Amino acid sequence: MFFHVQLEKNIRLHPRNFGPQLHQTLKQKLSSEVEGQCTGRYGYIITVTSISHIGQGKIAESSGYATFLVKYRAIVMRTFKSEIVDAVVTRVTKIGFFASVGPLEIFISRHGIPTDMTFDPDSSPPRYIAEDQNATIAQDTEVRLKIMGTKIEANGLFAIGTIKEDYLGPIAIEQL
Repeated sequence: MFFHVQLEKNIRLHPRNFGPQLHQTLKQKLSSEVEGQCTGRYGYIITVTSISHIGQGKIAESSGYATFLVKYRAIVMRTFKSEIVDAVVTRVTKIGFFASVGPLEIFISRHGIPTDMTFDPDSSPPRYIAEDQNATIAQDTEVRLKIMGTKIEANGLFAIGTIKEDYLGPIAIEQL
C-alpha cells in the first residue's frame, strides 16, 4: 500500500527567485507541485521525504525562466487487487456503500455485501444491518474489505471492494 520511491521532476523558476535561497525555493515549489498529486505509475504522492539531487538550471532564452531537474524520494500510496485494507464508511446507499482509506475511495456494491445484511431505508442515517442484528454498516463505521479492482486517475485513486468473504466486514460490532 505505501512505498518509498525515487522520483524526478523538472521545476520551472522565475528569475526573481534566483539568489541565495534558490535551493529552499526549489524544495518548497517541489512540495507544493507534487504532494497530493496522483500519477498513473506510482499512485498518490503523500509527501516528499528528501531531495537527493538538484541539477544545473537551464535558462530559456525567451522568458528567462530556469528549469531544474530535481531528483527526490517520496512516500506514495498505491493499492493492488486482492489487498485487504481497513477503511471508514463515508456514505451508505441502497446500491452499496462508499469507504475511504486516506485518499483512496472504495465502492462496495450490494453484490459485495453478505446476503444476511439488508439495507434499512427507514433508519437515519441509512445503514445495512445483519439479520441477527449484531452488526451494522453506517457512516463512520470501520470495515475490513478486500480490493477487487483499482483505477488510478489524475484526480485520485478509486477502487471496488467486497466484504463477502471470511473475516471481512465491520471491525467493531455495534450493539443496537
